[in-house]
Amino acid sequence: QVTLRAGAQLDAPQVNQYTLILRAACPGEDEVEKRLFVRVTAGHVLRCDTLFASAEGDVVQVLADVAPRMPLYAVLPQPLGGLTFRLRNHNTPLMLTRRGVVLAPDNGFDPSKDTQMFRLEIEVMDRHGHNCSGAVRVEVLPSLRPRVTFLEPHRAVTVTEGIGPLEVITQVHARGDNVRYAILAPVAPVLFTIDEVTGEIRSTRRLEVIRAHLLIRAYNVLHPDDHATATVNVTVQGTDHQAPRCVPAIFVSQVPETMSPGSILETLRCTDSTSTDGCLHYALEGPPSSRSHFCMEGPQLKVNTTLDYDSEAMAVLGFQFTATIVVTVGEQPLQSTRVPVLVTVTPVNEFRPACPSGATFTVPETAAFGSVVGRVAGTDRDYPLDSLEYSLEGESGPAQPFSIDRRTGEIRVVGPLGSQQQRSYRLVVRLTDTHNDLDLRKRQSRLCDVSVRLQAVPDEPPVCIPEVQELQITAGSPGSRQPVTRLVCHSSPDSAVLTYTIVGGNEDGRFRLEGNTLVYLPGDRAEPHPFVLLVEVWGGSGARRRSTVVALVVHVAPRSTPVPPSTSTQHTTLQREPLVVMQIEAVWHPPAWFVAVLTVSGALLLATLGCTAWNLLCR
Repeated sequence: QVTLRAGAQLDAPQVNQYTLILRAACPGEDEVEKRLFVRVTAGHVLRCDTLFASAEGDVVQVLADVAPRMPLYAVLPQPLGGLTFRLRNHNTPLMLTRRGVVLAPDNGFDPSKDTQMFRLEIEVMDRHGHNCSGAVRVEVLPSLRPRVTFLEPHRAVTVTEGIGPLEVITQVHARGDNVRYAILAPVAPVLFTIDEVTGEIRSTRRLEVIRAHLLIRAYNVLHPDDHATATVNVTVQGTDHQAPRCVPAIFVSQVPETMSPGSILETLRCTDSTSTDGCLHYALEGPPSSRSHFCMEGPQLKVNTTLDYDSEAMAVLGFQFTATIVVTVGEQPLQSTRVPVLVTVTPVNEFRPACPSGATFTVPETAAFGSVVGRVAGTDRDYPLDSLEYSLEGESGPAQPFSIDRRTGEIRVVGPLGSQQQRSYRLVVRLTDTHNDLDLRKRQSRLCDVSVRLQAVPDEPPVCIPEVQELQITAGSPGSRQPVTRLVCHSSPDSAVLTYTIVGGNEDGRFRLEGNTLVYLPGDRAEPHPFVLLVEVWGGSGARRRSTVVALVVHVAPRSTPVPPSTSTQHTTLQREPLVVMQIEAVWHPPAWFVAVLTVSGALLLATLGCTAWNLLCR
């Protein structure tokens, strides 16, 4: 009896036939082997997506500001006809359509700052009774659209009596998109009005001594549900009260960046004309950066958050904070005193320098004195960033033929590079930070390993015999191809392929190279013309390529033109006129290296001839 193994799944589109080999034997008889062919045919099976049918279920993420009834998920991307979708759990605001599409709630999601989770367990059944089930988890992420928020939810404003109508009392600011402003309370404002676009609060008539409490709403005009409220207390004071006197009248201080939050910077000593110090109120005004880093607790100015000197935001501020402490009297009529504040943050050397990753350089073994090997790029998190000095551990010598630039970290060759046995050098570079603390003695350093590998360089460039040739040819007919000479060059090893290139003297393009053969292409030139060609011969490949230059002086004589015989002779006497003869001489000014090569070649030729003549005379 052959049965299907437990847990096995048959898939006809993947495998539609299995071949089973069965062997049977009875005691005392030969073994019999037979084959059983099992064919798998496609049947009507309902399968759900793998992720949907898993224990955890499929996951879909949406934003909280998605539109109501927006499709979020489809159980089957291409649902078949006759399927029924049923939601097992009903404790969810999400909806499931007849076609297996999950929709957002009718009123949308709660615009909360936290991530919301909803799990739906769904059963799918076809008309034949086959079914599959699964789950989908919908994660509702906070909206990326900025919420409407007031920069200052509570504000107290003090003005003097006598202000006329429509004068600006104060202005509220809220962050968000398409922000508009309105006064919620009092419901029928009598003394003040607000500009719904700019947030400016103005008086509607001449103000007298009074206190008013305004409730301001800021909202997104396109999404009215996105709103925030703020309170503004307006105090109209008289002009017959003296302001408090404070010591110090101006506060200037320097603090290190490591000062912890909650530390007291200064305690103001303020007195009122009525000696009622308990009725004094202290508030900090100024840019948002200053009000976020400092705060007032009674008469004490304290650090609110960490003062990180090592940041671009602090550098933009010039490492300084400015603010104003406003001291007011709590009784009527009110007056205020303003104490300017200037706090400068000083640096502290907190971090050690960091070594670069993979500091390995390669330099040719024939590198000359002063050649650049590479640059060590250390880092330091203290501001100013990466302000480092570089130095090598140990003295420069045969074992360490390198030096390093103190400011840039650039490594250069200052001695002969090693022998055949030494193919690499290990350098120890010290990184020392600078200008990271007011106390110049507080410096930190770190040792970094740097590896310098020597790159082998081929011994000899290609050799051409001779290196200078002087040739003379007669130009052929235009359009023909005229070989001039064949260059004889070899390199080490002999199997290396050589390439030839004309690098000078071929301005009119009359010459070209076919391998090592120089070919002249005649033109219509009627007068003799010398050409001085420079041919560069390259050998080797990759970084080991070397080259040499061959000089060719080619004198091209024009081809002769036959004159047809004349059958008649005509004598004509012409009046003699002055004849001007112009002769153009081609002057060649060879470069200095060519003169040197020609001189050395001539000296070698004379020495060879002299040795040959001496041998003949000795015989």
